[in-house]
Parts: sequence; C-alpha cells; structure tokens
Amino acid sequence: MNAIDTNILVYAVDSSEPNKSSIALGLLHRLATSLEPLIVPWQVAAEFLTCLRRWEDSKRISRQDTQDYLEQFITPLPVVYPSVKSLPIALELGDRYSLSHWDSMLLAACIESGIGTLYSEDFTNGATYDSVTVLNPFNLPTQE
Repeated sequence: MNAIDTNILVYAVDSSEPNKSSIALGLLHRLATSLEPLIVPWQVAAEFLTCLRRWEDSKRISRQDTQDYLEQFITPLPVVYPSVKSLPIALELGDRYSLSHWDSMLLAACIESGIGTLYSEDFTNGATYDSVTVLNPFNLPTQE
C-alpha cells in the first residue's frame, strides 16, 4: 500500500508553488489509478485540514474551497486510523532514527497499517524505516 504525507496534499492545492503543485497532482493521479491501494493516514487528513483552516483564517481561501479540497482529496480515499499500539512504536522510531514526534507518529501509523511506501518531502529520500520506504516525489526523476 502507498500513503501520502500532508505536504503532498498541501502542494497539490498551493497555487504559490506551481512546480511542486504539478508534481503533487501528477503523483496523486498516478497513485489513485494504480493497482496498489493509496491510503491517507488520519494524522495527514487532520494536518491537511489544519493547513486549510489557517489559509481560511488568512483569507487565502474560502470555507467552500476547504470543503471542495476535502471532497476532492480526502473523501475518495480510505483513511486509516492508528491504534494505541502506534505510540510505543513511535517512541522507539523517534529514538532510533532521531525523528521528530510527528514524523515518528506518522511512520508508526504507516507500519501498523501495512503501508510499504510513504510519499513525503520530510524524510531522507529513499530511506527505509523498518517496513516503510519514504520517497520524495520532488527529488525523483521525471516519469514519462
């Protein structure tokens, strides 16, 4: 299974970053049409909504935009929820790999959910953390 990090969703809707937006949208399209399932970790869905709400507060987007983005990018995909078992896994991952709290929580949720690939720009590109390989779509060769 594949998963995406919050930054992929944010770039997909961020008109101030046209190059990254194009890459993120292309990746989401490829993943959504792949035979391998694409899922959204609960943390990612919540962080995406937080970003959209900040943009609303600064009048960058409207409430309708927020609702539209959620409908377009979150609603069609399965959202997986971590269990309490993720907490000690996150602590151990954070220590072993010197990860931030939220990064270790995301990886723990991915491990618990059986996700093999996480797309994110927040980790070392190509690094494998236990059973999860992280790929940075903004550092990958262009796919034709």
